[in-house]
Amino acid sequence: MSKVKQLKRSKLKDDGRWAWFMLAPNVIGFFMFMLFPIVFTFGISFTNFDMLRPARFVGFENYIRLINDPIIRQVTWNTIKYTLITVPAGMVLSLFLAVLLDQKLALRRFYRAAFFLPTITSMVVVSIVWQWMYNPEFGILNYFLSLLGIPPQMWLLSSSTALVSLAIVGIWRGLGYNMLIFLAGLQGISNSYYEASELDGANKWQQFRYITFPMLAPTTFFIFVMSIIGSFQVFDQVMLMTGGGPGRSSSVLVHYLYQNAFQYFRLGYAAAIAYLLFFIIMIVTALNMRMEKRIRDIF
Repeated sequence: MSKVKQLKRSKLKDDGRWAWFMLAPNVIGFFMFMLFPIVFTFGISFTNFDMLRPARFVGFENYIRLINDPIIRQVTWNTIKYTLITVPAGMVLSLFLAVLLDQKLALRRFYRAAFFLPTITSMVVVSIVWQWMYNPEFGILNYFLSLLGIPPQMWLLSSSTALVSLAIVGIWRGLGYNMLIFLAGLQGISNSYYEASELDGANKWQQFRYITFPMLAPTTFFIFVMSIIGSFQVFDQVMLMTGGGPGRSSSVLVHYLYQNAFQYFRLGYAAAIAYLLFFIIMIVTALNMRMEKRIRDIF
C-alpha cells in the first residue's frame, strides 16, 4: 500500500508541476499587465508625476483636488447621463430583438448576424459613418427630419445634443452583443413551461411576464452590470467623434483621465481619477448585486 501511495503522491506532484507550467503564461500576464499596473497606479495617485521629472510624494493632494475640481463634477455627471440613456434603452431594445429573432422567422440567421456586425466593427469606421449621418448640412438624419417638417439639428456640434448623439451610437453598437446574450438565455428556457402555460390558457404577454422574464433574471442582471461598467468606461467614440466638446458637454470621466495623463502630463492626478472611476463602478456593482434578489422576487 505504501508503494501505491508513493506512486499516487508522485503523480500528483507531476500533475501539479504541469498545471503550473500550463498556467504560467496567464499568471505572468496577469501580474505584468493587471496586478502591477493596478498597484503602480495606486502608488502614483499619491504623487506629482509628469514622466519628465522624478515623482514627488504629495499625499492626498490629488484626491482633495478631485473634490474641488468643477470639471470632475461635470464629466462625472455627463458619464451618469450617458449611462442613464444607454443602459435602459439598450437593454430594452436588445431584449426585444432577442425575443423577435428567437421566433421561427425567415432569414433569422442573417438578421442575427446583421445586428451583431456593429459590435465587431472598428470604432474608427463606426465614428466616420455616424459623423457623416450626423452632418448638419448633408447628413441623412437631417434629411429624414426635413421630410417630417422638422428643422435640421446640429447633433454633435451642439452642447444640448452632443451627448445624446453619442449615446445613440453607443446603443446601436451594443445591441448585437446584448441581443446574443439574451438569445442564449432564451434558448436555455425549456419549452415545457410554455406548453404548460398554453394548456392553462396563457397568452403571449402572460408567458413573457411570468415565464420568460423571470427565467431571464440571471442573464438580465449580467447584461445590466456589464452595460453599466461599459458605459462608465466609454472613451473611444467620445474621443473620435466630439473630442469631449463642445464646451465639455460630451466629455466623460475616461476622456478627462486621458487628457490629464497624455495631454497635460499630470499622471498622478489621472491615477486618482482612475481610482475614482474604480470606486464608482465597485459601489454601483455592489448595489446591483444586493438589489438583484429583491428585483427577482418582484417578478
